[in-house]
Amino acid sequence: MDMPPFSHTCSKLFEGYPCCHRQWQHPGHCRFVHGYSRSFKFWFAAEKLDEYGFVVDFSSLMPLQEKLRNQFDHTFLVNFDDPLLPQWQQLNSEGALDLRVMENVGMESSAELVWRWANSILFQRDTGRTCCWKTQARENQFNSASFELIPEWFKTSHH
Repeated sequence: MDMPPFSHTCSKLFEGYPCCHRQWQHPGHCRFVHGYSRSFKFWFAAEKLDEYGFVVDFSSLMPLQEKLRNQFDHTFLVNFDDPLLPQWQQLNSEGALDLRVMENVGMESSAELVWRWANSILFQRDTGRTCCWKTQARENQFNSASFELIPEWFKTSHH
């Protein structure tokens, strides 16, 4: 999308979430456990600013920041269908790792997951005044993936 179809946008970066994962089905080195310090960027939109003149008051994003911290800060991410899941669960119960089971641990799926989190929080709080229309999940300075979608409820309530 070249230009978002709304009048006001802003973005917020959250960084410093060291975690590890593996893509067990990958034929190359991605099948091995490896880690990154992930970061996430969110793009927000609104047709109308709030009473303080903001699209989104960044200080109000603590619930989102807490979800990011809980999921990605010093955690071990595995896909739900990882054949070693019983071993990872055992290591988790022994305190060797902090396991998070996901549909897919990749950056593309992570970008979509955090987009859903952001929009859930915004919709509950702002009842459709704001939305998150794009997210980026970054594993390092070279590699990232984005998810971009205007929520259906935002389209219908503002256009």
